[in-house]
Amino acid sequence: MPSVLPDGEPVPTSGELPSAALAALGERPFGFYVHVPFCATRCGYCDFNTYTASELGSGASQSAYADTAIEEIRLARRVLGDVDLPVSTVFFGGGTPTLLPPDDLVRILRAVHEEFGIHHDAEVTTEANPESVGPRELAALREGGLNRISFGMQSASDHVLRVLERKHTPGRAAQAVQEAKEAGFGHVNLDLIYGTPGETDDDWRASLEAAIETGPDHVSAYSLIVETGTRLANQIKRGALPMPDDDVAADRYLIADELLTKAGFSWYEVSNWATSEKARCRHNLLYWSGADWWGAGPGAHSHVGGVRWWNVKHPSTYAARLAQGHSPAHAREQTSAEERNLERVMLELRLVDGYPLDDLAREVRPAAAKALAGGLLDVEAFKKGRAVLTLQGRLLADAVVRDLT
Repeated sequence: MPSVLPDGEPVPTSGELPSAALAALGERPFGFYVHVPFCATRCGYCDFNTYTASELGSGASQSAYADTAIEEIRLARRVLGDVDLPVSTVFFGGGTPTLLPPDDLVRILRAVHEEFGIHHDAEVTTEANPESVGPRELAALREGGLNRISFGMQSASDHVLRVLERKHTPGRAAQAVQEAKEAGFGHVNLDLIYGTPGETDDDWRASLEAAIETGPDHVSAYSLIVETGTRLANQIKRGALPMPDDDVAADRYLIADELLTKAGFSWYEVSNWATSEKARCRHNLLYWSGADWWGAGPGAHSHVGGVRWWNVKHPSTYAARLAQGHSPAHAREQTSAEERNLERVMLELRLVDGYPLDDLAREVRPAAAKALAGGLLDVEAFKKGRAVLTLQGRLLADAVVRDLT
């Protein structure tokens, strides 16, 4: 089941933020994340805050969810005041956002526009399972203002999909990409997972080749993480499946970079490749660059001006809070300048532009020189004053980040 929310400071029922957090509002890009916490079935590896019909219980429903989310968008406007704050990115995540009717997602998007305004060239994304949309739904979403879609393909191997407990057939993702293009989506992403128990190098190559052949302009590839409490974790614990191997995962990453690069993709974040700068996910870049965003929905996280907060998890509790006119926030934290700096190093070092050497703390600069000597940082970028990971450095990104923080 989904993990427990962290503790933090209490949040006023009004959702009011400290004045210091609002002082520079509007000077940084501003985005909206909308969490849609519904899934038709729960995948065996999933630890996200999602609910099937049998898990939902009373007090919440898919049919009423759009209206509830819109109430939080209106709350966000009250909390953030009347500062001009056009939204540059909107991202519907989940769960499976496309389990809601297209009109519901469009109404939520319209509410963001009515309360804040949406930038004329905003990126508006929805996640989708390949089997959760067809041509009619895709056309309605595109007509309603969505312009980017991210499909959870995960694998092209039938036996890997079975281990992950994914319900779509291997060929459905390719068909969904084509349907999205025909509907007018200018940007299409495919999510892939590598390192699943039983997956071979040939399986992984075939998945990458199948993904590339469909013609997306963005691919995300993530190593399988075994989350405590999931069905996959329980299968591994009792010996029914082997634990994913770190060395195998490293080999799979190298295969991904090789095939995607040959196909015209370039990495811009450790786990993300795009065919051009325009194809990069601007919403995720907003997170990685420390900008501001409001996360609406059960369990959604927000960040404004150094204040980070997270909503209550269950949809019924979430709906009840908003029905009372209260903030659905569970708790929050005010990050210190030191914490923000550490987070900046962790996030920016994973990006293709890297991190400015002059901004590194003096005591960790010898570690940067050591990483350079060890082939983990790019020599030419280093000469230009940037710490940029090499391919080998990307494999050891977490260790490099630890050394430089």
